Amino acid sequence: MTRRVPAPLPWLAGLLAIYLIAPLAAGIEQAGFADWHSVDVAALSQACAISIGSATLATIIIAIGGIPLGYLLARLPGRAMAAVGFLVQLPLALPPLTGGILLLFLIGYSAPLGRLAGGMLTDSFAGIVLAEIFVAAPFLIIAARSSFAAIDTVFEGVATTLGRKPMATFFRVSLPIAWPGISSGLLLAWLRAFGEFGATVMVAYHPYSLPVYTYVAFGAEGLPAMLPILLPTLVIAVAVMALSDGAARKRRTWRALPARRTRARIVSGGGYPAAAGAAASLIGLSLRLEKQLGGFRLDLVWSAPARRLAILGPSGSGKSLSLRLIAGIDRPDRAEVELGGVDLSQLDPAARGIGYVPQNYGLFPHLSVAAQLRFPLGADPFLAQRWIERLGLAGLEDRYPAELSLGQQQRVALARALVRPARLLLLDEPFSALDAPLRASLRYELLAVQHEVGATTILVTHDPQEAALLADEILVLADGRPLQSGPTEAVFRRPADETVARLLGADNFGEGVAIDESRIAIGGDVVLTVAGPPLRPGERVGWSIPPGHIRLDPAGPYHGLVEAVLPAGIGSQIAIRLGEARLRFGNPAHCSAGSRCRLTIDPYAIQVWPRD
Repeated sequence: MTRRVPAPLPWLAGLLAIYLIAPLAAGIEQAGFADWHSVDVAALSQACAISIGSATLATIIIAIGGIPLGYLLARLPGRAMAAVGFLVQLPLALPPLTGGILLLFLIGYSAPLGRLAGGMLTDSFAGIVLAEIFVAAPFLIIAARSSFAAIDTVFEGVATTLGRKPMATFFRVSLPIAWPGISSGLLLAWLRAFGEFGATVMVAYHPYSLPVYTYVAFGAEGLPAMLPILLPTLVIAVAVMALSDGAARKRRTWRALPARRTRARIVSGGGYPAAAGAAASLIGLSLRLEKQLGGFRLDLVWSAPARRLAILGPSGSGKSLSLRLIAGIDRPDRAEVELGGVDLSQLDPAARGIGYVPQNYGLFPHLSVAAQLRFPLGADPFLAQRWIERLGLAGLEDRYPAELSLGQQQRVALARALVRPARLLLLDEPFSALDAPLRASLRYELLAVQHEVGATTILVTHDPQEAALLADEILVLADGRPLQSGPTEAVFRRPADETVARLLGADNFGEGVAIDESRIAIGGDVVLTVAGPPLRPGERVGWSIPPGHIRLDPAGPYHGLVEAVLPAGIGSQIAIRLGEARLRFGNPAHCSAGSRCRLTIDPYAIQVWPRD
């Protein structure tokens, strides 16, 4: 694809590039006039060795402290850490000579640390290293903080649910993901330390580092003698940058899943793994979650006896927050998560035995599919291979997340959550990013998985169809509080009110009065017959009918007036007046506005709720 670049940009970029390259070209042009015989090779070699050694040691020390500092600055909010972040960057704004003078106040001969070290921190190799650390460390700290801040915290949360402790999560997830940015910061820090002059000349004039030696030689011998002295500096800088670029481009390779077999129970007939207890009796779940986030408050109390659960609600209702609190990823104000008589909230998040699939699937970008499935603590290689086969991932083991489709990423995330025993499987809108055909296919795939594994599943969704298919118990949540809970069929048939009905996807609303346990008068001598729990005669109720459960039928029990007919892609969209209600639905049959027709309405599809 040809990309069009705005006209001024090439000119502006070209001017700066030319200016940066021009001095190198000018130096090469003067190569023939250089005084190559006056070079003190031994002194130059010693200066090169001192600069390379001191820059390398300084960078190692900077890395040991700078990477953790960058992580803390990115992860810990508050004014104190903001102040620390500001102060540790200050050496960038100081002239190097000023930085050297400040260091002398700390480590000079008459300074406390200088006297304690017997004057060995100045005019020494140690002094050069200390000066380079002071001026070069901010480059790594800034790069590390930016790199860690750019990491989605969901990766660390997922790693915790997979049994990894904080330190293991840092070294196996956070640091590898942030490493490209950190490695750039290390390169900048090394180059800055290697070329440091001002602070070095103030703290340690002797022994000569390469920049100080260059300055001394220039003062003694003038410009003609400079090119032979500058040449090692250019060669070393180019070599380090080339090696760094090559390391960044090098492709990582990961071992395939081990073929070692361990004992696993297989579903009879299908040959697929089933977690222990898949066919066992139901295990009750009880939740008490409280969390204040700014102006939003989650206050959730819920008990459910079923093994397949769903939390349904609009965006911002607290559904995802509830899952993170259950998993222990976020710190609650109060939490009780009791499953099968065990209070999981009292356990460390890594020990809760929870499988977690977040909205974006949380696949670690630096790990292949095979490595993703090896990552959970206690992962069973045999189960991993079985889930690869079960979920259609065979042949994708060496691919990285960026090389997978969304559907493949969803399957990998689900397989990763199932490769070790889990009490609870948390699914946070796993189908939200998928197109309709794939979403429908994977819903039924997950339905099959639910019946194969023994874990209790909690599905978070805003799609009523997903909740109806994948849950036996449902909780409707809005604005951080429960609106209704209970068996899925009961909640869908008898919503608590119109708000719940709309969250459950209700359409074609109307009002009426219950005239007996199964009939509602809706005006115009029209009486709807409904199924489900008995109604209270005389009660005012609201009701709704899904469009897909209304159809034209010459023998139908309802007689309505066609108000409008709109041609659609297939058939027509029809609006019919039935009693005091207006129903909209699609129908392939021919119908004309103003005519009267008969309808059939599925009584099991009608949702009813009390109006008062």
